[in-house]
Amino acid sequence: MSALHGLATKVLHAFDPEDAHGLAVRALQAGLGPRAAADDPMLAIEVAGLKLPNPIGLAPGFDKNAQVFGPMLRAGFGFVECGTVTPRPQAGNPRPRLFRLTEDQAVINRLGFNNQGLEAFAGRLKSRRPFSKGARGVVGANIGANKDSEDRIGDYVACLTRLWGLASYFTINISSPNTPGLRALQTKAALQELLGRLAEARDALPREGLVPMFLKVAPDLEEGEVEAIVETVEANGLAGVIVTNTTISRPDLTSRFRDETGGLSGAPLKALSTRRLVEFAAASNGRLVLIGAGGVASGEDAYAKIRAGASAVQLYSALVYEGPGLVTRIKRELAQCLRRDGFADVREAVGRA
Repeated sequence: MSALHGLATKVLHAFDPEDAHGLAVRALQAGLGPRAAADDPMLAIEVAGLKLPNPIGLAPGFDKNAQVFGPMLRAGFGFVECGTVTPRPQAGNPRPRLFRLTEDQAVINRLGFNNQGLEAFAGRLKSRRPFSKGARGVVGANIGANKDSEDRIGDYVACLTRLWGLASYFTINISSPNTPGLRALQTKAALQELLGRLAEARDALPREGLVPMFLKVAPDLEEGEVEAIVETVEANGLAGVIVTNTTISRPDLTSRFRDETGGLSGAPLKALSTRRLVEFAAASNGRLVLIGAGGVASGEDAYAKIRAGASAVQLYSALVYEGPGLVTRIKRELAQCLRRDGFADVREAVGRA
């Protein structure tokens, strides 16, 4: 079956990237996705109170509307993050807005938080509640603000409140480069207001067990911003930081799409995102949970981020080139790395670079 899924991935490359993604989602909804074998027990890890069968997560953007989190968990991901969702449906930016940089094993997107809105998202998440605490992974909600919102912080609060009790965890996305002005929320004063209001809203909601919140940050940070973000995240009781979102920088690229505007992800982001991860690990000194994202395409890539300080990792762009069966290979390679270096489990390797 893995060979068939690999062939299907190659066939999808004959289509426009966004159309191909839509076809992939429909195929998964039809039950045509892979089904992974049980995980190696050494890959199990607890992250911010969430019991994961393995530390390999699906990054947001693939399942924007919470349509295929079940099939992707069955494909072998330890956790799936849906979204980004905004209170009101929005179309996003004009097409074309998604580009494969095949020669660079990268993707550029300027989608602009296109999604079906909070009510559709919440309705689908309700379907997971009977098995939400199962051993095959957890489902997070990545929340954002509408482009034309007059109160962007209010949008985040609305998403948190509506989805409370439906998601295993929340990620506050202030780092997409495709919503004008959004990244300005990373400055200390703006971030304090945002996280303060979210913390106030969270504390007023019924406590249905531990529901951690994470902040997702950009890789394109100025000197001193890492320390300021860590301080503000800690002060407002968030569990940790997801490092990182896409980059607006352009390292050496060869694809004809290299000058397209938007966020760059995939292999060229790996070094920058891992460098930021090391900085966040140093600044937080074990006080925050870190999740590494950006350029993960192999077990060695995942292992490097774990040794740099991540308790878990996320990927998406590599699926564009290798299909959903990729996660099985990454888990196998990660277990081999751990055994090679004498670690009994993932937890022992965290931050050991």
